Amino acid sequence: MSDTQRTAIVTGASAGVGKEAARALLQQGWRVIGIGRDAARCAAAEADLRADAGADFTMLRADLSSMADTARVAREVATLAPEIDALLNNAGGVVAERTITPEGFEATFASNHLAPFLLTQKLLPNLRAAAAKRGPGAVRVIAVSSTGHEQSQGIQWDDLSFANNFVGGAAYCHAKLANILFTRELARRVADDGIVAHAMHPGVVASNFASHCDAPMQAYMESILDRSVTPAQAADTLVWLASAEEPGRSSGGYFHQRAELTPSVAAQDDAQALKLWQLSEAKVAGF
Repeated sequence: MSDTQRTAIVTGASAGVGKEAARALLQQGWRVIGIGRDAARCAAAEADLRADAGADFTMLRADLSSMADTARVAREVATLAPEIDALLNNAGGVVAERTITPEGFEATFASNHLAPFLLTQKLLPNLRAAAAKRGPGAVRVIAVSSTGHEQSQGIQWDDLSFANNFVGGAAYCHAKLANILFTRELARRVADDGIVAHAMHPGVVASNFASHCDAPMQAYMESILDRSVTPAQAADTLVWLASAEEPGRSSGGYFHQRAELTPSVAAQDDAQALKLWQLSEAKVAGF
């Protein structure tokens, strides 16, 4: 790898938006390390994305609902990429039934929020190393959130695991709010390092995302299919945020279709963002 080639880490790179974001970055000449969960999809994605001549792509497997596995793959990534120019925290999902992981976390919150929080924490030295070389604004951490965050009135401090009245869609929207709050606090903390953090909404994506939803959310997703975009179209803003010059001039933003949007009032609460950061640190401290 040359000193001019940039390196991106893309979670959820085995299918959908993550795979298309990886493809677009590879076509720009980036080195890309993807992270995926399903062995068959990972193998297929790796074969597909490495088919283009010169594509520098590596696929790693990890279950991001597990903090131990997230920490393990972070160590693997850190060894492979001492300098990281972009971390695309794209992986996420929704489940129909409440599931508590072996580590004691509700699966939606674990995979959508705690995993990207922990992965980012573990890879900050590598991001800082790239920022020291590339200069202010060149290194990015991007979170894939959703307009669904608007349905959550705030972080459920007293019931993060949704023990009372679990609804898969509500748990997902809650986690997407956490993504934006995490991004705001991260942007503040890494500003002096010259690292930029943004969140984005990909749109209604024509993918297998809704196949794991509960019945109400499946019905809702089906009702808005006429507004759906392809994974490649959804990935456009994600890639732009990671690689274009313009998004490097600000930090802590929330974007859709390359335009900055104003998130919900709850998502703009910096005191809640700090509280969530501190809580998340405590939750993942042993990994």
